[in-house]
Amino acid sequence: MIPFKSKLPNVGTTIFTVMSALAEQHKAINLSQGFPNFDTPEGLKNLVSHYMNKGMNQYAPMAGLPILRGRLAEKIEKLYGASVNPTTEITITAGGTQGLFTAIAAFVHEGDEVILIEPAYDSYAPSVELCGGKVIPYRLEYPNYEIDWAIFEQLITPKTRMIIINTPHNPTGKTLKDSDLRNLEKITEGSEILILSDEVYEHLIFDGQAHASVLRYPNLFKRSIASYSFGKTFHATGWKMGYVVAPDYLMAEFRKVHQFNVFSVNTPVQYAIADFLEDENNYLCLPNFYQNKRDYFLKLMESSRFKPLKSEGTYFQLFDYQDISPDNDFDFSKRLTTELGVAVIPVSVFYTNNVDAKVIRVCFAKTEDILVAAAERLCGI
Repeated sequence: MIPFKSKLPNVGTTIFTVMSALAEQHKAINLSQGFPNFDTPEGLKNLVSHYMNKGMNQYAPMAGLPILRGRLAEKIEKLYGASVNPTTEITITAGGTQGLFTAIAAFVHEGDEVILIEPAYDSYAPSVELCGGKVIPYRLEYPNYEIDWAIFEQLITPKTRMIIINTPHNPTGKTLKDSDLRNLEKITEGSEILILSDEVYEHLIFDGQAHASVLRYPNLFKRSIASYSFGKTFHATGWKMGYVVAPDYLMAEFRKVHQFNVFSVNTPVQYAIADFLEDENNYLCLPNFYQNKRDYFLKLMESSRFKPLKSEGTYFQLFDYQDISPDNDFDFSKRLTTELGVAVIPVSVFYTNNVDAKVIRVCFAKTEDILVAAAERLCGI
């Protein structure tokens, strides 16, 4: 064997892969990894097939098809009141995670500090470390998982290069509010700090809330890179399609890395999504669609010993199991999978120091029969 020095010595297989494999091995209902078990809209699939058969199967432009970027600019203006140049400020990516990684690779240098809000999606920290950056965690506390901006501001140093935010938030299901974005705007004003905003669940937001996108705040957007996911929006996580929005001077640097990372992404799918976006109901219906699933699953779980924490967005629901077991959340999640036949995710894995508040995350992006079967097993504890 040839010796080498690992760039990620403390990183193993992701928890999503581990729990999904365990679910497969034990024939468990998989509420762990965040993907729907229902299909992509038939109309969108037909459009992909149409453009494949029409011969649109070669490289798209590096930044994405102009027609798709134009439709996205129209959508952004309608939703957030922001005027974005589709030519210079939008790039189509191979999913949200690729957009996030490329942004970090483009701007984080050796020794730079990057503030993460934890629990955090598990790709953030390794991406920072690969680029030689130092992760500075801000810990959200159970059970409210809210940011104290006065404490948060104390983490900022002259070495702070980037702050990564995520709303709606995976794994907690919390959303940032207008006051949060105003505070972020205030504490970064006059600095050289960049904001990387993970907004892949922008349309999965409940109870009549408005999505607090960085695109709504001109003074914040001028220092921001925002990442989005068509996979989350159109129940097509396996397509790995997304896009990034940033001011032109940041996007120019982003594209330097993007062109050597993936260059361009799936051409017929880009054409299909551009057509599908013409009908805004194809994404404006999502808040009610997923809120109904959240409420349905919570109703099914009312007789259980699990205590739900409020989910304001995403398709994830947290449950407190402190009254059920003293086990740490990883062991408890493993037991639920192997003994009860329901796979879930332990929330401690989203913290750099594995904070264990006896909380698990479940994905409710499932058909009713799956939710019923899972709830019956969980209520049986």
